[in-house]
Amino acid sequence: MRLLKIHGVGDVRLDDYARPAAGPKDVVVAMKAVGICGSDLSYIKIGGMPAEPGGTTALGHEGAGEVIEVGAEVSGIAVGQKVIVNPMMTPSNIGSGGPEGAFTEELLVREARLGSSILPIPPGISYEVAALCEPLAVAMHGVNRAEVKAGNKVVVFGCGPIGLGMVLWLVDRGITDVVALDLAPERRARAMALGALAALDPAACDVRAELMRLHGEARSFNRHGPATDAYIDAAGAPNIVSDVVMMAKFHARLVITAAYMKPIEFPAGRMLTSEMTITAAVGYPTEMPEVIAAMPRLNAKLESLISHRLGFDDMMEGLRIAATPGSAKVMIAMGV
Repeated sequence: MRLLKIHGVGDVRLDDYARPAAGPKDVVVAMKAVGICGSDLSYIKIGGMPAEPGGTTALGHEGAGEVIEVGAEVSGIAVGQKVIVNPMMTPSNIGSGGPEGAFTEELLVREARLGSSILPIPPGISYEVAALCEPLAVAMHGVNRAEVKAGNKVVVFGCGPIGLGMVLWLVDRGITDVVALDLAPERRARAMALGALAALDPAACDVRAELMRLHGEARSFNRHGPATDAYIDAAGAPNIVSDVVMMAKFHARLVITAAYMKPIEFPAGRMLTSEMTITAAVGYPTEMPEVIAAMPRLNAKLESLISHRLGFDDMMEGLRIAATPGSAKVMIAMGV
Protein backbone atom coordinates (compact mmCIF):
# COMPACT_ATOMS: atom_id res chain seq x y z
CA MET A 1 0.00 0.00 0.00
CA ARG A 2 0.88 3.69 -0.15
CA LEU A 3 0.44 6.66 2.17
CA LEU A 4 0.77 10.35 1.30
CA LYS A 5 3.29 11.96 3.64
CA ILE A 6 5.11 15.26 4.06
CA HIS A 7 8.88 14.98 4.51
CA GLY A 8 9.74 18.67 4.68
CA VAL A 9 8.77 22.10 3.38
CA GLY A 10 7.17 21.56 -0.02
CA ASP A 11 8.24 17.90 0.01
CA VAL A 12 5.25 15.55 -0.22
CA ARG A 13 5.48 11.95 -1.42
CA LEU A 14 3.45 8.80 -1.92
CA ASP A 15 5.42 6.43 0.29
CA ASP A 16 5.25 2.67 0.48
CA TYR A 17 3.17 1.79 3.52
CA ALA A 18 2.53 -1.23 5.69
CA ARG A 19 -0.66 -0.69 7.70
CA PRO A 20 -0.38 -1.53 11.40
CA ALA A 21 -2.44 -4.48 12.55
CA ALA A 22 -5.86 -3.61 13.93
CA GLY A 23 -6.38 -4.10 17.65
CA PRO A 24 -9.56 -5.27 19.40
CA LYS A 25 -10.94 -1.71 19.61
CA ASP A 26 -10.03 -0.72 16.03
CA VAL A 27 -11.57 -0.94 12.59
CA VAL A 28 -10.01 -0.81 9.14
CA VAL A 29 -11.67 1.14 6.35
CA ALA A 30 -10.90 0.58 2.67
CA MET A 31 -10.86 4.19 1.50
CA LYS A 32 -13.00 4.94 -1.54
CA ALA A 33 -12.94 8.75 -1.80
CA VAL A 34 -10.83 11.38 -0.05
CA GLY A 35 -10.98 15.13 -0.60
CA ILE A 36 -7.99 17.46 -0.74
CA CYS A 37 -8.30 20.16 1.91
CA GLY A 38 -6.74 23.60 2.08
CA SER A 39 -5.22 22.45 5.37
CA ASP A 40 -3.33 19.73 3.48
CA LEU A 41 -1.81 22.39 1.23
CA SER A 42 -0.94 24.55 4.24
CA TYR A 43 0.75 21.63 6.00
CA ILE A 44 2.86 21.02 2.88
CA LYS A 45 3.92 24.68 2.75
CA ILE A 46 5.14 24.67 6.36
CA GLY A 47 6.70 21.22 6.24
CA GLY A 48 4.00 19.31 8.09
CA MET A 49 3.11 18.67 11.70
CA PRO A 50 5.77 16.12 12.74
CA ALA A 51 4.47 13.56 15.18
CA GLU A 52 6.38 10.46 14.09
CA PRO A 53 10.06 9.57 14.38
CA GLY A 54 11.69 11.00 11.29
CA GLY A 55 9.50 14.10 11.26
CA THR A 56 6.97 13.08 8.61
CA THR A 57 3.26 13.93 8.52
CA ALA A 58 0.57 11.66 7.11
CA LEU A 59 -2.07 13.53 5.10
CA GLY A 60 -5.79 13.14 4.43
CA HIS A 61 -8.75 13.75 6.72
CA GLU A 62 -11.80 14.05 4.43
CA GLY A 63 -12.60 10.42 3.76
CA ALA A 64 -15.26 7.80 3.17
CA GLY A 65 -14.99 4.10 2.51
CA GLU A 66 -16.03 0.54 3.34
CA VAL A 67 -15.30 -1.27 6.59
CA ILE A 68 -13.18 -4.36 5.92
CA GLU A 69 -12.08 -5.34 9.44
CA VAL A 70 -13.67 -4.90 12.86
CA GLY A 71 -11.99 -5.50 16.21
CA ALA A 72 -13.57 -7.95 18.64
CA GLU A 73 -14.45 -5.22 21.17
CA VAL A 74 -16.07 -2.84 18.65
CA SER A 75 -19.87 -2.74 18.72
CA GLY A 76 -22.38 -1.60 16.11
CA ILE A 77 -19.93 -1.57 13.19
CA ALA A 78 -19.91 -4.37 10.63
CA VAL A 79 -17.70 -5.48 7.77
CA GLY A 80 -19.13 -4.15 4.50
CA GLN A 81 -20.64 -1.06 6.08
CA LYS A 82 -20.23 2.19 4.11
CA VAL A 83 -18.92 4.87 6.44
CA ILE A 84 -17.54 8.36 6.90
CA VAL A 85 -14.53 8.82 9.17
CA ASN A 86 -14.65 11.73 11.62
CA PRO A 87 -10.94 12.50 12.14
CA MET A 88 -11.53 14.90 15.04
CA MET A 89 -12.98 12.05 17.06
CA THR A 90 -10.02 9.72 16.55
CA PRO A 91 -7.25 9.54 19.17
CA SER A 92 -4.59 9.98 16.48
CA ASN A 93 -6.33 13.01 14.88
CA ILE A 94 -6.14 11.39 11.44
CA GLY A 95 -4.39 13.49 8.81
CA SER A 96 -3.43 16.33 11.15
CA GLY A 97 -0.36 15.21 13.02
CA GLY A 98 -0.92 11.57 13.92
CA PRO A 99 0.54 8.46 12.28
CA GLU A 100 -2.55 7.77 10.14
CA GLY A 101 -3.75 9.68 7.10
CA ALA A 102 -6.74 9.01 4.87
CA PHE A 103 -4.74 9.20 1.63
CA THR A 104 -4.05 5.48 1.71
CA GLU A 105 -5.76 2.33 0.48
CA GLU A 106 -6.59 1.03 3.96
CA LEU A 107 -7.05 3.34 6.94
CA LEU A 108 -6.66 2.14 10.53
CA VAL A 109 -9.18 3.89 12.78
CA ARG A 110 -8.06 3.39 16.36
CA GLU A 111 -10.61 3.01 19.18
CA ALA A 112 -13.46 3.20 16.67
CA ARG A 113 -16.90 4.19 17.93
CA LEU A 114 -20.12 4.19 15.97
CA GLY A 115 -21.69 7.63 15.90
CA SER A 116 -18.44 9.30 16.91
CA SER A 117 -15.40 8.44 14.79
CA ILE A 118 -17.37 6.20 12.42
CA LEU A 119 -20.62 7.45 10.87
CA PRO A 120 -22.81 5.46 8.43
CA ILE A 121 -23.35 6.84 4.93
CA PRO A 122 -27.06 7.32 4.10
CA PRO A 123 -28.52 5.09 1.38
CA GLY A 124 -28.12 6.49 -2.11
CA ILE A 125 -25.19 8.76 -1.23
CA SER A 126 -21.98 8.24 -3.19
CA TYR A 127 -18.60 7.90 -1.52
CA GLU A 128 -17.57 11.22 -3.11
CA VAL A 129 -20.49 13.14 -1.61
CA ALA A 130 -19.96 11.34 1.70
CA ALA A 131 -16.32 12.48 1.71
CA LEU A 132 -17.59 16.09 1.59
CA CYS A 133 -18.97 15.66 5.10
CA GLU A 134 -15.86 16.96 6.84
CA PRO A 135 -15.51 20.29 4.97
CA LEU A 136 -19.29 20.75 5.01
CA ALA A 137 -19.24 20.32 8.78
CA VAL A 138 -16.50 22.96 9.05
CA ALA A 139 -18.67 25.28 6.97
CA MET A 140 -21.75 24.58 9.08
CA HIS A 141 -19.85 25.29 12.29
CA GLY A 142 -18.78 28.67 10.89
CA VAL A 143 -22.40 29.47 10.03
CA ASN A 144 -23.51 28.33 13.47
CA ARG A 145 -20.98 30.63 15.09
CA ALA A 146 -22.39 33.55 13.08
CA GLU A 147 -25.73 33.05 14.90
CA VAL A 148 -27.75 34.11 11.86
CA LYS A 149 -31.32 33.34 10.87
CA ALA A 150 -33.70 33.86 7.96
CA GLY A 151 -33.99 37.56 7.17
CA ASN A 152 -30.38 38.36 8.11
CA LYS A 153 -27.88 39.76 5.63
CA VAL A 154 -24.58 37.90 5.45
CA VAL A 155 -21.25 38.25 3.64
CA VAL A 156 -18.89 35.33 2.99
CA PHE A 157 -15.28 36.17 2.14
CA GLY A 158 -13.73 33.37 0.07
CA CYS A 159 -15.46 30.85 -2.20
CA GLY A 160 -13.18 27.87 -1.81
CA PRO A 161 -14.80 24.63 -0.63
CA ILE A 162 -15.41 25.96 2.90
CA GLY A 163 -16.83 29.29 1.74
CA LEU A 164 -19.04 27.58 -0.82
CA GLY A 165 -20.28 25.25 1.90
CA MET A 166 -21.15 28.30 3.98
CA VAL A 167 -23.13 29.80 1.10
CA LEU A 168 -24.97 26.49 0.76
CA TRP A 169 -25.90 26.29 4.46
CA LEU A 170 -26.89 29.95 4.67
CA VAL A 171 -29.23 29.63 1.70
CA ASP A 172 -30.56 26.34 3.05
CA ARG A 173 -31.52 28.15 6.27
CA GLY A 174 -33.60 30.67 4.35
CA ILE A 175 -31.05 33.48 4.28
CA THR A 176 -31.59 35.05 0.86
CA ASP A 177 -29.28 38.07 1.18
CA VAL A 178 -25.94 36.22 0.95
CA VAL A 179 -23.11 38.07 -0.76
CA ALA A 180 -19.98 36.09 -1.62
CA LEU A 181 -16.56 37.52 -2.46
CA ASP A 182 -13.72 35.82 -4.32
CA LEU A 183 -11.06 36.73 -6.87
CA ALA A 184 -11.74 33.68 -9.08
CA PRO A 185 -14.66 33.95 -11.54
CA GLU A 186 -15.19 30.17 -11.46
CA ARG A 187 -15.72 30.22 -7.72
CA ARG A 188 -18.01 33.24 -7.90
CA ALA A 189 -20.11 31.40 -10.48
CA ARG A 190 -20.40 28.42 -8.13
CA ALA A 191 -21.56 30.69 -5.31
CA MET A 192 -24.26 32.13 -7.55
CA ALA A 193 -25.38 28.63 -8.58
CA LEU A 194 -25.78 27.78 -4.88
CA GLY A 195 -28.14 30.71 -4.39
CA ALA A 196 -26.01 33.71 -3.43
CA LEU A 197 -27.64 37.09 -4.04
CA ALA A 198 -24.39 38.36 -5.56
CA ALA A 199 -20.78 37.28 -5.97
CA LEU A 200 -18.23 40.08 -6.11
CA ASP A 201 -14.60 40.39 -7.12
CA PRO A 202 -13.11 42.40 -4.23
CA ALA A 203 -10.25 43.56 -6.45
CA ALA A 204 -12.61 45.03 -9.04
CA CYS A 205 -15.16 46.92 -6.91
CA ASP A 206 -15.67 49.12 -3.87
CA VAL A 207 -16.79 46.38 -1.47
CA ARG A 208 -18.31 48.78 1.07
CA ALA A 209 -20.31 50.61 -1.60
CA GLU A 210 -21.51 47.38 -3.18
CA LEU A 211 -22.63 45.98 0.15
CA MET A 212 -24.53 49.19 0.90
CA ARG A 213 -26.25 48.82 -2.48
CA LEU A 214 -27.10 45.15 -1.94
CA HIS A 215 -27.80 45.08 1.80
CA GLY A 216 -28.93 48.66 2.33
CA GLU A 217 -27.48 51.26 4.68
CA ALA A 218 -27.30 51.35 8.46
CA ARG A 219 -26.27 54.15 10.79
CA SER A 220 -23.73 53.68 13.56
CA PHE A 221 -23.21 56.88 15.55
CA ASN A 222 -22.26 59.53 12.96
CA ARG A 223 -21.37 57.23 10.08
CA HIS A 224 -23.12 55.07 7.52
CA GLY A 225 -22.22 51.59 6.40
CA PRO A 226 -23.73 48.39 5.04
CA ALA A 227 -26.72 46.93 6.88
CA THR A 228 -24.92 43.58 6.89
CA ASP A 229 -25.64 41.52 10.00
CA ALA A 230 -22.75 39.05 9.83
CA TYR A 231 -19.47 38.59 8.00
CA ILE A 232 -17.70 35.23 7.71
CA ASP A 233 -14.01 35.19 6.79
CA ALA A 234 -13.12 31.99 4.94
CA ALA A 235 -10.40 33.68 2.88
CA GLY A 236 -7.74 34.89 5.29
CA ALA A 237 -6.63 37.99 3.38
CA PRO A 238 -4.85 40.32 5.84
CA ASN A 239 -7.11 43.30 5.08
CA ILE A 240 -10.45 41.58 5.70
CA VAL A 241 -10.69 42.00 9.47
CA SER A 242 -9.77 45.69 9.38
CA ASP A 243 -12.10 46.38 6.44
CA VAL A 244 -15.01 44.72 8.23
CA VAL A 245 -14.35 46.58 11.47
CA MET A 246 -14.32 49.88 9.59
CA MET A 247 -17.69 49.30 7.90
CA ALA A 248 -19.57 47.13 10.42
CA LYS A 249 -22.92 48.36 11.67
CA PHE A 250 -24.03 48.39 15.29
CA HIS A 251 -23.82 44.87 16.79
CA ALA A 252 -22.62 43.25 13.57
CA ARG A 253 -20.75 39.97 13.91
CA LEU A 254 -17.52 38.70 12.30
CA VAL A 255 -16.59 35.01 12.35
CA ILE A 256 -13.01 34.12 11.41
CA THR A 257 -12.67 30.60 10.02
CA ALA A 258 -9.55 31.18 7.91
CA ALA A 259 -6.16 30.27 9.34
CA TYR A 260 -3.98 33.34 9.85
CA MET A 261 -0.32 32.34 10.04
CA LYS A 262 0.89 35.84 10.94
CA PRO A 263 -0.41 38.54 13.30
CA ILE A 264 -2.70 41.16 11.78
CA GLU A 265 -3.59 44.71 12.82
CA PHE A 266 -7.09 46.10 12.96
CA PRO A 267 -8.68 49.38 14.15
CA ALA A 268 -10.00 48.26 17.52
CA GLY A 269 -11.01 51.81 18.37
CA ARG A 270 -13.68 51.80 15.69
CA MET A 271 -15.34 48.86 17.46
CA LEU A 272 -16.33 51.23 20.29
CA THR A 273 -18.96 52.82 18.07
CA SER A 274 -20.31 49.56 16.66
CA GLU A 275 -20.00 47.20 19.63
CA MET A 276 -19.44 44.51 17.03
CA THR A 277 -18.43 40.98 17.95
CA ILE A 278 -15.38 39.20 16.53
CA THR A 279 -15.22 35.48 17.12
CA ALA A 280 -13.74 32.38 15.48
CA ALA A 281 -14.76 28.90 14.39
CA VAL A 282 -12.59 25.82 14.04
CA GLY A 283 -13.51 22.25 13.22
CA TYR A 284 -16.96 20.78 13.81
CA PRO A 285 -17.60 19.83 17.44
CA THR A 286 -21.16 18.62 16.85
CA GLU A 287 -22.07 19.24 13.22
CA MET A 288 -21.26 16.03 11.32
CA PRO A 289 -24.51 14.16 12.11
CA GLU A 290 -26.58 17.14 10.95
CA VAL A 291 -24.58 17.34 7.72
CA ILE A 292 -25.11 13.63 7.07
CA ALA A 293 -28.85 13.93 7.73
CA ALA A 294 -29.07 16.70 5.10
CA MET A 295 -27.16 14.80 2.40
CA PRO A 296 -30.12 13.00 0.77
CA ARG A 297 -32.04 16.29 0.52
CA LEU A 298 -29.11 18.28 -0.87
CA ASN A 299 -27.38 15.56 -2.90
CA ALA A 300 -27.40 17.41 -6.24
CA LYS A 301 -26.05 20.63 -4.74
CA LEU A 302 -23.34 18.73 -2.90
CA GLU A 303 -22.25 17.03 -6.13
CA SER A 304 -21.79 20.48 -7.67
CA LEU A 305 -19.10 21.34 -5.10
CA ILE A 306 -16.72 18.80 -6.67
CA SER A 307 -14.74 20.47 -9.45
CA HIS A 308 -12.16 17.76 -10.20
CA ARG A 309 -11.99 13.97 -9.86
CA LEU A 310 -8.70 12.10 -10.04
CA GLY A 311 -7.37 8.68 -9.13
CA PHE A 312 -4.86 7.98 -6.36
CA ASP A 313 -2.13 7.49 -8.96
CA ASP A 314 -2.65 11.15 -9.93
CA MET A 315 -2.45 12.42 -6.35
CA MET A 316 0.33 14.92 -7.07
CA GLU A 317 -1.61 16.42 -9.95
CA GLY A 318 -4.60 16.69 -7.64
CA LEU A 319 -2.54 18.68 -5.14
CA ARG A 320 -1.43 21.02 -7.93
CA ILE A 321 -5.01 21.57 -9.10
CA ALA A 322 -6.28 22.13 -5.56
CA ALA A 323 -3.84 25.03 -5.20
CA THR A 324 -5.26 26.84 -8.24
CA PRO A 325 -7.94 29.53 -7.75
CA GLY A 326 -10.34 27.97 -10.23
CA SER A 327 -10.78 24.72 -8.32
CA ALA A 328 -13.47 23.91 -5.79
CA LYS A 329 -13.26 20.48 -4.12
CA VAL A 330 -10.69 18.15 -5.67
CA MET A 331 -11.73 14.57 -4.95
CA ILE A 332 -9.39 11.58 -5.08
CA ALA A 333 -10.84 8.17 -5.93
CA MET A 334 -8.74 5.68 -4.00
CA GLY A 335 -7.53 2.52 -5.67
CA VAL A 336 -7.66 4.16 -9.12
